[in-house]
Amino acid sequence: MGGGDDRRAAALQRSSSPWSVGERWRAHAGMVLVMLAYSGYHVLAKSVLNVGMNQVVFCVYRDLLALLVVAPVAFLRERRVRPPVTPQLLASFALLGFTGLYGNPLLCLVGLRYTNASYAAAFQPSIPVLTFLLAAIVGVEAISVFTKDGILKVTGTAVCVSGAILMALYRGPSLIALLRSMPTAWTSAPYHPATPDWFTPAVPVLEQGVEAWQLGVLCLIGNCLLVAVYLVVQAPVMIKYPASLSVTAYSYFFATTFMVLTGVCATSGLHEWALTKAEVIAVLYAVSDYSLYYMLN
Repeated sequence: MGGGDDRRAAALQRSSSPWSVGERWRAHAGMVLVMLAYSGYHVLAKSVLNVGMNQVVFCVYRDLLALLVVAPVAFLRERRVRPPVTPQLLASFALLGFTGLYGNPLLCLVGLRYTNASYAAAFQPSIPVLTFLLAAIVGVEAISVFTKDGILKVTGTAVCVSGAILMALYRGPSLIALLRSMPTAWTSAPYHPATPDWFTPAVPVLEQGVEAWQLGVLCLIGNCLLVAVYLVVQAPVMIKYPASLSVTAYSYFFATTFMVLTGVCATSGLHEWALTKAEVIAVLYAVSDYSLYYMLN
């Protein structure tokens, strides 16, 4: 009991210790690099989805390759600092894998299929806001509305939530004239992409008057919400198990298991698992992007 308290206190002390100027610059540069790489992921993923690639197949290949990249690195770098794994930790790893590495990318790709890369990227800034809301609800984040910081947090949260609601309910004219002839989520022209066979529950939803782009928006909101849940759950897990690469590797293991099972049920033949050159490039880019994102997270 005392050892666990000492480890938790040490982890909290490390997280609250002030960073040097160089460390802060590296952290901010890393976050900018990840966001730039993530925007490229949206564009490449949308391009392969447009030619008919199955979203689940894309995720299966990406998670399998990412696990092969992250697991050896975690094993070699943290073999001396990795604490023993308990059943409670395994359950936490499974939850992290389900939220951050299974449901999150799957909803992102479904939303990307029904909207576009710009629309998907526009929702990403809502992740910190949703994370803050969830952290405040579960008590991880303390907030006081009587302080300047608290007022700014609440105001920023309200503005961001209002923007997300506006994007979900309102579809105005294109801001760029060249895009007016394209069937995107920003134009007023109706856009009705073919519903994937594995996503059959969407059919009755679309028949009830919910347009394809609205379904895509809901999936993108769910994508951001699951990332927020992942980040909130990850904080206490990292205190109990202070080996970040190993946490990512375990999470990828469970996510890959979930994704492979989904892929077996969602595909109708081996032909759906065959990749073109463009699809191979998109998968490899997604592997590098997601591995970088979750190892720096």
